[in-house]
Amino acid sequence: MTAKNRVLYALGLLIAALALVAAGCGGDDDGGGGEVTALPSSSCTAIEYEGEGDPDYLIASDFPLQGSSRTQTEQIVAAIRQELQNREWKAGDYNVAFQSCDDATAQAAKWDSAKCSANGNAYAANDAVVGVIGTFNSGCAQIIIPLLNAAPEGGIAMISPANTFVCLTASAPACEASEPDKYYPSGTRNYARVVANDAYQGAAQAEFMQAQGVKNVYVLNDKEAYGLGVATNLRDAAESLGIGIAGFNSWDPKASSYEALMNKIKGTNADAVFLGGLIDENGAQVIKDKVAVLGPNDGAVKLFAPDGFTTQATIDEAGGAAAGMFMSVAGVPIDQFAGPAKEFVDQLSAGPLSGKPIDPYAIYGAQSAQVMLDAIAASDGTREDIIAKVFASDIQEGLLGTFSFSEDGDPVGEGGATTAIVVYKATDKLETETTINPKQETVDAALGN
Repeated sequence: MTAKNRVLYALGLLIAALALVAAGCGGDDDGGGGEVTALPSSSCTAIEYEGEGDPDYLIASDFPLQGSSRTQTEQIVAAIRQELQNREWKAGDYNVAFQSCDDATAQAAKWDSAKCSANGNAYAANDAVVGVIGTFNSGCAQIIIPLLNAAPEGGIAMISPANTFVCLTASAPACEASEPDKYYPSGTRNYARVVANDAYQGAAQAEFMQAQGVKNVYVLNDKEAYGLGVATNLRDAAESLGIGIAGFNSWDPKASSYEALMNKIKGTNADAVFLGGLIDENGAQVIKDKVAVLGPNDGAVKLFAPDGFTTQATIDEAGGAAAGMFMSVAGVPIDQFAGPAKEFVDQLSAGPLSGKPIDPYAIYGAQSAQVMLDAIAASDGTREDIIAKVFASDIQEGLLGTFSFSEDGDPVGEGGATTAIVVYKATDKLETETTINPKQETVDAALGN
């Protein structure tokens, strides 16, 4: 080799090395892969990829990264990244890049319908996107699922670690006549979730209320699909257990005071109030006014709320008024995870979430990522086959135990984390009260059957 050729060869190696570094950093718009184009920076991080070679495909997460849910959703994203790192950014023979996308706005301080629509259209229009992990809020899922289902180059697989609204996947008396079919315009399902729907949460809450001696509950909701849905599930389950319904009403998230509403409830002699909805919907003020009018939550009128309130932000924003209220969430307490899940918790604690209490939803996020990556690995690389492989999943001793998916996209298993509901009691933090796997007859009642 001549001296000139040796120089050219060395220069070629240098250029190749620089290209590999660029691909590994994932900092450019195309992720170093040429065919992988970044999703909009207005909603998403730059392409992340730390594997060898160039990325073949792109997956995205879609969560509200602003507002009261931020602590939980940032942990879900961290868990997804950890799973990608554990696999060296590969799904079988395919190299997979990642972008974390935000469906919230600073003004709303929660998920925003316009942002969800923009994100969904961006995923659908990007040929490299083969999977979306999300969303956190069911209302956002209602917008994004049909956009991904009808994507121009074929439906895109979507797996949620947190959506619980029944009507996203199943038909029930409380659902609109067009639900869930309207979310799947192609006629083929592309959406699954690893978390139990609100029929389980409503059933578990009703059984817990019964154990607490509740005789007459007043049910409120925040007017959103999730809030109204879980409130309806709770009402129907409670009635099946012989608990009276003192009233069924909504609160206006834009109101400055709820004392008049609480005085109305006071006149019904209810011994419990249920808040179906989100803390983001002025929930802290609802709690404060409940205590101001009806007394402390561990007094004559108990206060219950679903997973839309189950976050440290509820305690922080409501102050002392939250003390004694009961809040539920699909899943199990972090200290009850065992086996692979415990190992993953330890990994997060020693790594990206060092020094932070691990939220159970982080494990649900990791399980969603595992299902998605396993489906990509088992597929022929097409969107259609990735969706098929998601629905054919047979998870054995996964992070959430052993389960599969129904044809509707709901997790199917014998008890365990996919059907469990944990109830917390608020002090200065969330303290585990109990874990419930509700009876099937109560779940059926919650569905309105």
